[in-house]
Amino acid sequence: MVEIILKKGKEKAALQRHPWVFSGALEKIKGKPEDGDVVKVFAFDHEFLAYGYFNSNSRVAVRLLEWNETQTIDHSWYQNRLKQAIASRQFILNEETNTCRLVFSEADFLPGLIVDKYADFLSLQILSSGIEKVKAEIVEILKTELNPKGIFDKSDATARTHEGLPIENGLLWGENPPEFLEVKENGIIYHINIAEGQKSGFYCDQRDNRSILASYTKGKKVLDCFSYSGGFSLNSLANDAASITSVDSSGLAIETLKQNVALNQFDGDKVTAIQSDVNKQLRAFKEAGEWFDVIVLDPPKYAPSRSALDRAARAYKDLNRLGMLLLEKGGLLATFSCSGAVDIETFKQIIAWAALDAGKEVQIIKQFCQPEDHPVRISFPEGEYLKGLLLRVL
Repeated sequence: MVEIILKKGKEKAALQRHPWVFSGALEKIKGKPEDGDVVKVFAFDHEFLAYGYFNSNSRVAVRLLEWNETQTIDHSWYQNRLKQAIASRQFILNEETNTCRLVFSEADFLPGLIVDKYADFLSLQILSSGIEKVKAEIVEILKTELNPKGIFDKSDATARTHEGLPIENGLLWGENPPEFLEVKENGIIYHINIAEGQKSGFYCDQRDNRSILASYTKGKKVLDCFSYSGGFSLNSLANDAASITSVDSSGLAIETLKQNVALNQFDGDKVTAIQSDVNKQLRAFKEAGEWFDVIVLDPPKYAPSRSALDRAARAYKDLNRLGMLLLEKGGLLATFSCSGAVDIETFKQIIAWAALDAGKEVQIIKQFCQPEDHPVRISFPEGEYLKGLLLRVL
């Protein structure tokens, strides 16, 4: 096996079980590893640190996956890791919820692998060359452990380009999922589109937050921005919100939302679905003198990396400023960021700037986070990407 020696003093993170070794920390490579190969990583004094996936294209040169030198990274190792991850999510699945994340990359010691369960189908995202190399094994184990109807490859994230991998989107095994697959979350039924939908097909990371926010919406006029397939909208309808306005720039998202309203036999007259750029629509609402009781801002990732942080901060500030201007005294703003580069303290500071610009005084009354099927390894705080605040305008 190829051996990688780190520069003197660069072993601290690995000893603390952080899974990333950056290219600048490499002192010597003994051998000629191919991208995706498992390598042994040593400190400068030749103390064994961990096994990991090597990649020559990525700034993260090695993704660590096993710290026990006596282990062998083989079929049994992958099977055990997958079984552990799947077993830890079983309490989530019941008659009310048949969708969740089964494998969450570094959090489950499988860097670059995401597996989402949607009813009887699985959706995979493979984001590292190491997992790509054993994709067939992963599929075989998932078939054995879960017996799904089909396994679909949604490896179309731009992160793959950093690993020198092409975009993939297609069936890996079994049946193709239907164009609109029916799943259930918190008792609410959704039609989701795995093949053409965003990410792996659905945002199950907001499962708990949708339910929490719905408890505040009874009898309220709600604006759901970046509504996608309608998670926050549908939960609010289930809690008897007075009206819902859902805004998304995607025609597919708006069509799916309308289907989901009908699917759950909610009152369609309560729902106004608008296909539009959210920032433009918020400005249009302000010009028209529209007001709302509850506003949800759940935008896409504005900061894919730390280099984009300043630009993202400006975007988050302007978005939240516009939202606050549409709330009267006592109104609630549920605002989120799924950018890992934006930590919760930075996000709070951005919200403070937005409130100042909007001329509003606000209180934080609740803090949102990602659910149990998106765990955060204590040695890998970067896995904590989703954060949110529930604000009251005074």
